[in-house]
Amino acid sequence: MCSIYLYGCFLVLALRFIVAEMATSNSGTTSWLRGRVKAVPSGDCVVIMAIVKADLPLEKTITLASIMAPKLARRGGVDEPFAWDSREFLRKLCLGKDVVFKVDYTVPSIGREFGTVFLGDKNLATLIVAEGWAKVREPFQQKDKDKEKSEGSPFLAELRAAEEKAKQLGLGRWSTVPGASEASIRDLPPSAIGDPTNFDAMGYLASNKGKPIEAIVEQVRDGHSLRLYLLPGFQFVQVFVAGVQAPSMGRRAMPEFVVAETEPLTDGSNGDAPGSGATLTSAQRFAQSVTAASEVPPDPFAREAKHFTEIRVLNRDVRIVLEGVDKNNNLIGSVYYPDGDSAKDLALDLVKNGFAKYVEWSGNMMEDEAKRKLKAAELQAKKERLRMWTNYQPPASNSKPIHDQNFTGKVVEVVSGDCIIVADDSVPFGSPASERRVNLSSIKAPKMGNPRRDVDPEPTNAEERAKLNELLRTRAFGREAREFLRTRLIGRQVNVSMEYSRKMTADLPGAVASSSADSRVMDFGSAILASPSKNDGEEAPSANQQGGINVAEMLVSRGLATVVRHRDFEERSKYYDALVTAESRAINGRKGMHSSKDPPAVHVADLSMGSVKKARDFLPFLQKTKRHTAVVEYVFSGHRFKLYIPKETCSIAFALSGVRAPAKNAAKNISEPYADESLAFMRRKVLQRDVEIEVETVDRTGTFLGSLYESKTNVALSLVEEGLAKLQTSFGFDRIPDSHLLVRAEQNAKQQKKKIWENYVEGEEISNGSSSTHERKQKETMKVVATDVLSGGMFYVQKVGDADVVQQKLGSLSIKDAPVIGSFNPAKGSIVLAHFSLDNSWNRAMIVSGPKDGVKSASDEFEVFYIDYGNQEKVPYSCLRPADADISSRPGLALLCKLAHIKVPELEDDCGPEAAEFLSYCLLDSSKEFEAVIEERDTTAGKTKGRGTGSLHIVTLVDPTSKTSINATMLQEGFARLERKKRFDTRDKKAALEKLEEFQEKARKGRENIWRYGDIQSDDDESGPPAKAGGRR
Repeated sequence: MCSIYLYGCFLVLALRFIVAEMATSNSGTTSWLRGRVKAVPSGDCVVIMAIVKADLPLEKTITLASIMAPKLARRGGVDEPFAWDSREFLRKLCLGKDVVFKVDYTVPSIGREFGTVFLGDKNLATLIVAEGWAKVREPFQQKDKDKEKSEGSPFLAELRAAEEKAKQLGLGRWSTVPGASEASIRDLPPSAIGDPTNFDAMGYLASNKGKPIEAIVEQVRDGHSLRLYLLPGFQFVQVFVAGVQAPSMGRRAMPEFVVAETEPLTDGSNGDAPGSGATLTSAQRFAQSVTAASEVPPDPFAREAKHFTEIRVLNRDVRIVLEGVDKNNNLIGSVYYPDGDSAKDLALDLVKNGFAKYVEWSGNMMEDEAKRKLKAAELQAKKERLRMWTNYQPPASNSKPIHDQNFTGKVVEVVSGDCIIVADDSVPFGSPASERRVNLSSIKAPKMGNPRRDVDPEPTNAEERAKLNELLRTRAFGREAREFLRTRLIGRQVNVSMEYSRKMTADLPGAVASSSADSRVMDFGSAILASPSKNDGEEAPSANQQGGINVAEMLVSRGLATVVRHRDFEERSKYYDALVTAESRAINGRKGMHSSKDPPAVHVADLSMGSVKKARDFLPFLQKTKRHTAVVEYVFSGHRFKLYIPKETCSIAFALSGVRAPAKNAAKNISEPYADESLAFMRRKVLQRDVEIEVETVDRTGTFLGSLYESKTNVALSLVEEGLAKLQTSFGFDRIPDSHLLVRAEQNAKQQKKKIWENYVEGEEISNGSSSTHERKQKETMKVVATDVLSGGMFYVQKVGDADVVQQKLGSLSIKDAPVIGSFNPAKGSIVLAHFSLDNSWNRAMIVSGPKDGVKSASDEFEVFYIDYGNQEKVPYSCLRPADADISSRPGLALLCKLAHIKVPELEDDCGPEAAEFLSYCLLDSSKEFEAVIEERDTTAGKTKGRGTGSLHIVTLVDPTSKTSINATMLQEGFARLERKKRFDTRDKKAALEKLEEFQEKARKGRENIWRYGDIQSDDDESGPPAKAGGRR
């Protein structure tokens, strides 16, 4: 395909010149053409290219008719007098300028075209002769006068007059100054006359590395390969442009046998007849036959790249900055050519325009800034698919861009040196969605925890052992990186710009994700510290960071994180260049992990995970001093924390004395009202902050009890004032500091009916426990029909008879035509009417998500959740209608249920799909009614939010015809296993588990499904109900 494309380009360009040359005068001579001087090979020859917008314009080499300039030195020879001055005069006079020319005649035997060239209104040949840099050809003999008319310049008389004047004035080659002729001959080194072996490239590099060297380019071999004179010594060398590689021009075929090489002509370089031929030796013939046999055609876009370089540097003054030498003694350097008053980098221009690619082997010789520019230019050329990247296919990437997700908030937690949690100011306080995890874009900090985690055993090789020690040393900076961010970010306002998400796999090299647990999607963004303080460092805010400091750059500049080297087309931080620059500064300054120093060793005794005896033994040490400085490492609930005490280098479990906030029961996946709000309140107030504690005692679980102060304020007082905690009188008020203030704060919260006191009635005490935890003598039952199955243990049901009223309402509606775009804009969470694709019916649905940029066409898709059935699908805008208030205000009929007392594999687990299929068979294959006995109910999730969320009913589902429960059937078929018995289970639950055990035993003995490989071990943690503070004395 590329060869066809190149052929087409050549054909179009050739036709343009042919059409131009077909315009002839009445006398039959060729017409005048316009062009631009591309190169000046000698003092009487120019290369002119067509002025067209094309990568490969047609060219003509024109030898100025009827004049002869001195010849430059050839292999093994010397310059003729004034040859270099003649060429320089013509080069500086017309190179790169527009001219008008005409071919006067051609000499086919030597393959040359002779003509007249005008620069403006001046004849180029006349200007050269007038300055004495060329002589006019001797007149033909009398018998060849006719030949002189056909093979001579039309301006011959003018040329001879100019020559006579130059001779009289002694200009140029006609100079009469003694020794002028000898002085004009260059003293050329061996490399300039065909012997490059004597040129010491390494020595020349050592004395000139990094210095700008003036040079003149004499030949362009490929887009990135130049032959040039290094001034002022005229060393003729080949220089490869550093950091880039253009397509190769290949190798051309040579004539197969004898080649007649034109010898020097006696009358100068403009002879009209061929010289005598010189027959090649047998060795030369053999070499040529090998070359011809191994002909290599040019790569695609090689000619265009060569031409691109030629029109910028060929025969021009350039500046070379040497970077290195390759194994073939060729110099490698950066080439800068003039462009007006500035100098441009040839390598960068080649890469930007898709004529070259970046290469590491020579790019590593360059400075970091130059390499970054080349890589960025190559990436942009690939994205635009310029020239050599026309058919480029980007590699598969696991990152996707995130658009228009900017928010402002306070930093609540520093998870690690490259991950923070920010509380979004735009989301209501206490909502689980208010805290957003932000992984800092394009950087990686050392891992937290044990530095030897995921490390191979001790190697025996000394080199490998040194690498391991260096890895362990840098990993030890993980805690220091997190501490650096903690002291500067916690509680501070930041502007966050989310940039990309990435599907992450296991960190182990070569690990392959085997389940959803092994891979997760992480969101990355840049956090800008909105109001920098003096303690944030010496780095000045960058202009593009809107007056703030990039948190990632602040970390990298201190050597506490490294910059990720992204692959092509991978999403990255928009401040990536600044991050790389900061890393370079840190490396040069030997900061952080780039230094040879080891980080301070910290050994922490974790008493929160130890025995109760250890905690009690440690109590006297904490009571010696009234107050201790600590850091809140974790908030378990509104009143329980994990603290780190730097002075004692230990971590402890700590609870506020005399105060209890609503809590979650992780074992039952339920929580008390306002548990999330109290947790969020304390996370924002004390998490990872420096606090002071007073320890009073330790309870039976090893948790220390006392008071906690942040900014000299008792946090228990703030918690009670907000109505997010209640006093525990059993602890003894005489032992609680500020007890009178706590009592007053609780009374005020009760009077204002804040949070947990919203249903408070004077004289009555309310319970903080959720309704689902209360024991009931009579369990609630309901007749249901299954509508959708989510997995082997989760499904949706409708109460029998509930659907009739809604269906009557929907049936009485007259569905109108599709709404006009803009008149109806469904918002997330709103209730609409949606057209279900399987049965073509209209049903109530809730909008789960919609187009990011709003509705543009009727085919834009919305994801909807059918609140009466529990299923979910994507429907176009044309299949949505607004719902009347009478219909939308009714609660959804779909009830989310879970089979009680059993554990069913998830869909991604072994036997998970089979379990879901079996449950679908039992529930959906017939319109059978079931009796659902509600064992527990979790209503903490509020209204229905989408498929698989909302209020959860934990039920025993009984088939009225067979009088067997679906729970038991799942156990008997080996698609589930029983929950583990716990010592705090109710009497009813223990009895139910005992009855179901016989069904599990049948499946176990028959090796059914999940039991086919034998017994399976439950991985459930056995956790008890929260311990009461204080207790009996």
